[in-house]
Amino acid sequence: MSSFFFRAMSDGFAQGAITDASLCSSAEGEALKGRCVLTSGGESRRVLRACEAGVLGLGSLYNTGTSVYTTRVAEAEKRRSRVRAGGEAVRRRIRERPRLRPRVYGYLTEEKESLRQGFAALFLSSTGELVAGIALAGIAGILDQLVGLAVLIPAAIGMRGAIFGAMGSRLSTAIQTGLFSFNLRRGVLAENVQAAAILSLVSGVFLAFAARLLCDFLGVRTELSVFDYVVISTVGGIIAGVLLLGITVLVARLSVARGWDMDNIAAPMITACGDILTLPALVAATYLIGIPVFSNVLAGVLIVIAVGVVVAAFRVGVPSLRRILAESLPILAMTGMVTILVGVALEDRKETFVALPALFILLPAFLQEGGALGGMLSSRLSSKIHLGLLAPRGLPPVATFRDFTLIYTFATGVYLFIGGASHWLAVALGALSPQLLAALGLGSGRLSPGFLTMLGVSALAGLIATTAAALAAYYGSILSYRAGLDPDTYGIPIITAAVDLLGFMSLIIALVVFHLV
Repeated sequence: MSSFFFRAMSDGFAQGAITDASLCSSAEGEALKGRCVLTSGGESRRVLRACEAGVLGLGSLYNTGTSVYTTRVAEAEKRRSRVRAGGEAVRRRIRERPRLRPRVYGYLTEEKESLRQGFAALFLSSTGELVAGIALAGIAGILDQLVGLAVLIPAAIGMRGAIFGAMGSRLSTAIQTGLFSFNLRRGVLAENVQAAAILSLVSGVFLAFAARLLCDFLGVRTELSVFDYVVISTVGGIIAGVLLLGITVLVARLSVARGWDMDNIAAPMITACGDILTLPALVAATYLIGIPVFSNVLAGVLIVIAVGVVVAAFRVGVPSLRRILAESLPILAMTGMVTILVGVALEDRKETFVALPALFILLPAFLQEGGALGGMLSSRLSSKIHLGLLAPRGLPPVATFRDFTLIYTFATGVYLFIGGASHWLAVALGALSPQLLAALGLGSGRLSPGFLTMLGVSALAGLIATTAAALAAYYGSILSYRAGLDPDTYGIPIITAAVDLLGFMSLIIALVVFHLV
C-alpha cells in the first residue's frame, strides 16, 4: 500500500513537474531536473528519465517558440530599421539636393550686409530723386517758356551719373585691389578727379551741340540757340559736377574708413545727388542766357576752354589719365546722343506729364533708379572680372544669376516705393492754392491717376527697365573686357544710355497699358 502510494506520488510529481515545466524557463527546468534526481525509491530512474524527457521536450518546445517569436520580432525590427534608414536617406537627399533655397535664399542670407547697405543707399537716393521730381514738376512753367529745354534735361542728368558713377566704380575696384590711397596730387584718386573735371566740361559743350543738332534733324521745335544750349549745359554741368566730385571723394573715403562695399552704395548715392543737383543747376544757368553779347561771349569762352583742356590732357597728362579720357569720350558721346533722344521724346509728350504731375515726380527717380541698379550690378561684375572671379562668357554663368537676383530684389522694393511716393507727393501738391499751382505751370485738377495705378505703372515699367539694366551691365562689362578696355569705365555709361532710353520707352509702354496716354 505504501509502495503503491509512493509510486503514485512519484508519477504525479513527475507529471506535475513536466506540466509545470512547460510554463517555466529552461533555468527552472534545470532546477526541476535536479529535484527529480532527489526522488527516492525504485522508480527514481524512471522518474528521472521522465523528468529528462519533460525537460528536453520543454526545451525543444520553448526553443521552437522562442525561435518563432524572435524571428518575427527581428523581422519587424528590420522592417522598422529599413523604414527609419530609408526615411533618413530621403531626408538626407532632400537636404543635399540642389535646391532654389540654398542658391537664392541662402545667397541673399549671405549677402545680408549688401542688402542692408544697398537698400539704405537706394531708398536714400530714391528720396533725393523724388525731391528732384518735385523740382521738375515745379519748373513746368519754365519748360513752357523755354521751349526745347526739356530736350537737355535727361541728357544732363544722365551724363552726371555716367561720369561720376564710372569714377565711383573705378575707385571701388582700386579699393578692393589695394591700389587706393587718399592722395589728391598723384595716384588713382588724383587721376580720377582730373578726368571727371575734364569730362564734365567737355560733355557740357558736346551735349549742347548734340541737342540743337537732333532738334533740327528730327524737327523738334526749340527756341534755344546753340549758344544758349552751351551756356545752360556747360555752366549747369560745372556747378553740379564740382559738388558731385566732392561727394564721390567723400563716399570713397568713408568706404575705406568704415569698411563699406562701394559697389553697393556709389551708384545709387551719386545718381541721387546728380539728380538733386543737376536740375537746380540747369535752372540757375538759364538766367545767364538772353543777355546781349555776354551770353554769346561766355559760350565761346567755354568752347575754347573745353577744347584746350582736352588737348593739354592728352599731351601732358599721365598715361592713366590719357587712358581714362580716351576710353570715356567715345562712350560718353554715345550716351549723350541716346539720352538726348529721351529728351526729344519727353519734349514730344510733355503735355501728358504736365497734366499728371505725379508722372513728372516719378520720371527722374524712375530713370535714375534703373541706372543705379545697373550701376551696382556693373560695379560688382567689374570687380569680379578684375579679381578673376568671373569668366567673360557669351552667356551669363550660373553664378551671375545670384547677382541678378540681388538686383531684382532691390528693384522690387524701390520701384514700388517710388510709385506710391509719387502719388502721395502729387496729392500733397494738390493741397496748394490754385494760384501757386498756376504759377508753377500746373493745373488744379487731378494730379495723379491713383495710388494703385501709380504702383502698377512703376512696377511694370521697372521690371522692363531692370531687365534691360541687367543685360546692359553684364554684356557691357564682358565686351569691354574682351576688347581690352576697362569695364569700370564702360559699364555705367552703357547702362545709363540703355536704361534711359529703354526705361523711358518702358514707362511709355506702361502708360499705354494703363490707358494714361
